[in-house]
Amino acid sequence: MLSTNGTRRRHTVPSGQQQARAQASAITPGRQTPDADLSPADKVRALFGGHRLSPGQRRIAQYITDHLTEAAFLSITDLAERVGVSQPSVTRFASSLGFSGYPALREALQPIALSAVAGAQDTGEEHRSNELQAAVDAEIANLESLRRVLADTDQVLALGRALAQSVPLTILGLRISVSLAEYFAYAARRIHPDVRLVSRGGSVAYDALLQSREAGGTWVLAFAMPRHAKETLAAVRAARRTGLRVALITDLTLGPLVDEADVTLTAATGSRLVFDSYAAPGVLSAAVLQAMADADPERTQTRLEQYEQAAEQHDFFLEY
Repeated sequence: MLSTNGTRRRHTVPSGQQQARAQASAITPGRQTPDADLSPADKVRALFGGHRLSPGQRRIAQYITDHLTEAAFLSITDLAERVGVSQPSVTRFASSLGFSGYPALREALQPIALSAVAGAQDTGEEHRSNELQAAVDAEIANLESLRRVLADTDQVLALGRALAQSVPLTILGLRISVSLAEYFAYAARRIHPDVRLVSRGGSVAYDALLQSREAGGTWVLAFAMPRHAKETLAAVRAARRTGLRVALITDLTLGPLVDEADVTLTAATGSRLVFDSYAAPGVLSAAVLQAMADADPERTQTRLEQYEQAAEQHDFFLEY
């Protein structure tokens, strides 16, 4: 999950995404016989799993999953109309799954749909999946994967110490990653004397990073969640140019963002719904905050007590 190599990080521990890819291998283009033990809905999810789909493509995947027995026999025109997307969007969706086009995808779906019809006739009712429950199940799997990785706490504690010692400490999160960065920065300010949040890219980010380094900062913690923004990569490279070391929390195990980071921590995102969910990255972020708190317990206790006094004095919170 976490590794360092002095100036550049090269290796990360695989995340729960690899489990999804393993499941997806149950049915791939060219294979007509997925695992017979899977339900029709699970076979379709396996077909879509392990691929990075855009929100629009997830809408197509969800429609097909929810209306399998009908959708598997629709023309590209009819499917696009039902989902509310363009025909080229359906073609790109099929291509993103590794098929030559929509006809090849439909050909793979039809045997699964026919098995669903046969199963419905046998049981007297058609099986309908609950996509929301499936999304929760996927997040549980991500958390279980993270739990196994966190059995080794030494590496996380080492990063926590490094971040605690960086004054100021810069937190970077752009676009969809802003929410995680804001959460981390908000909590870190309770236990760290100088936390600076960078949530805008371009020259604004470079100015903030340069000022942080000139003020004595040594580390920036960056969040990079899908879809990974080019401006995040530019900001990480800018941080390195200023002399800051970079810790990265992401779902990636390979790629240019990982190559630029000194330390990378990986946690899988939930990708069952139209937009990603971040149960595992959120818990991982909290674990790093815990490591920072443990790195300097006296400072942590003092700052938390001061904050509680201020909260009581200014009546910040509701009492129950």
